[in-house]
Amino acid sequence: MLNKKEQRLRRARQTRIRIAKQGMTRLTVNRTNMHIYASLISGDGSKVLTSASTAEAEVRQALGAAGKGGNIAAAQLVGKRLAEKAKAAGVEKVAFDRAGYAYHGRVKALADAAREAGLQF
Repeated sequence: MLNKKEQRLRRARQTRIRIAKQGMTRLTVNRTNMHIYASLISGDGSKVLTSASTAEAEVRQALGAAGKGGNIAAAQLVGKRLAEKAKAAGVEKVAFDRAGYAYHGRVKALADAAREAGLQF
C-alpha cells in the first residue's frame, strides 16, 4: 500500500520522463501547508537556474504582517516573482511540472501568474 506522498511522486514520474525527453527547462512546484516553492531546473536536470518561494524574506514582507504563504494570493506572488527571475536569467519557455499535485488552487494560481508575467508553457 502506497502512502499519500508515494502516490503523488508516482503520478509525477511520467511527466518528469516526458519533460526530460523534450530537454526543456522545467518549472517545478512544491507545496506544503505553510509555503509554496517553485524552481526552474535546466533542461538536462543538472542545476537549478532560479527559484522563488513564500519562505523568502521579501515575499513574506509583501504578504504583510500575517506572512501567510499557504494561500492563493501567496502562490500568485511567487509565480510572478519566478517569471521575473526567469526573464532575467534569459528563460522564456518552460515545461510545467506540477509534481503530481492536482492542477487546482495554489498550483493553478502559481502557473497562471507565471504565464501572465510572460513565461510560456
